Amino acid sequence: MKTTKNKTLSMALATALIGSVSSQYAFAESFTEALTKGTASADFRLRYENVEQDNAAQDASALTLRTRLGYTSGSFKGFSAMVEMEDNRIVLGQGDYTVGPVGYNSGIYSVIADPEFTELEQAFIQYKGDGFSAKLGRQVITMDNHRFVGHVGWRQDRQTFDGLSTQFSPLKDLTVKYAYITQRNRIFAEAADVDAKDHLFNASYKTSIGILTGYGYLLEVDNNTDNALDTYGIRFTGSTQAGDTKLLYSAEFASQSSESVSSNFDADYLMLEAGAVFKGVTAKVGYEELGSDNGAYGFSTPLATLHKFNGWADQFLGTPAQGLVDTSVTLAGKLAGGGWTVVYHDFEADEASESVDDLGSEIDISYARKYGKHYSAGIKYAAYSGESGRVDADKLWLWVGAKF
Repeated sequence: MKTTKNKTLSMALATALIGSVSSQYAFAESFTEALTKGTASADFRLRYENVEQDNAAQDASALTLRTRLGYTSGSFKGFSAMVEMEDNRIVLGQGDYTVGPVGYNSGIYSVIADPEFTELEQAFIQYKGDGFSAKLGRQVITMDNHRFVGHVGWRQDRQTFDGLSTQFSPLKDLTVKYAYITQRNRIFAEAADVDAKDHLFNASYKTSIGILTGYGYLLEVDNNTDNALDTYGIRFTGSTQAGDTKLLYSAEFASQSSESVSSNFDADYLMLEAGAVFKGVTAKVGYEELGSDNGAYGFSTPLATLHKFNGWADQFLGTPAQGLVDTSVTLAGKLAGGGWTVVYHDFEADEASESVDDLGSEIDISYARKYGKHYSAGIKYAAYSGESGRVDADKLWLWVGAKF
């Protein structure tokens, strides 16, 4: 009887051991499969840029090749990982331009903000499940139309952030986002990166006539000083059909406070846009006001994709102390398999002074198209006519790209 019990116990232990080993093996196999059976990506952009300005700086030209290589793992119990490297090189010796923050040709040529570099572009762990997702590590973070938080994808060194980002959808049409940023990885390799303690809040609700969004962006540079740039706003954007015409509309308002040891400022932001799409052609009229605090401070958006706004000539990457009012007209459509865009900007100061009032005007033109699944090419031109002491500037870009 004792022998039978021992045999039974031995069999039970053996079965449990085999089950445990099998379970651990299956776990290890699934985990290994998630790591090894992921997706590799490659993104190349060869671009020529030319800048001419009516100042003492010599005309600038750059031919650069940006290479981005990445790998995204498969998913294991909702978790995945991603790593991406980015590199930019001057091609054929065409590097007659200035990049001030990295000390390249300082003070000689006009600026083209594409330094040579090799860096870790993204590296994060991600979780997705039940309407919730989170990323921890170096990553791209964008909010809405990039006006306040963007990736500056136009430059060869894309902007990323170190930190934690989350997204939650408690209701079908409600999306809530939160991000905490510990470092802003700017567009000048590591030369202009900024340690930070930024909190980003964004909640949007989809209605039958558009998307209503509320946000709060609480920015702080982590430099052992008292400083804060807090922006709270509301945004609505949508469209509706009127016969054969699609009507477009957007409105946004934000209030900002900037506080430091030596100064305190307040300024407001207002954006209104209306347009229509008819027979494939889009026409829009826009009004954007980055307000001023008595001519001493202009509304600031330091995390934005600034090239997208206030003209492609990049003459207002920093808002003037007198503020900025940008009235624009945009036409866009399709041609020969690609897309064309023409934009006119008229710039004025929000709070004019005797020396600063009319801030000039600009014409922007672009055409881009894709070739097959992987290739693209484009041309883009910006002509800024300066006033109130600002110089004229002309910029031209030609590029080809490939993504795999």
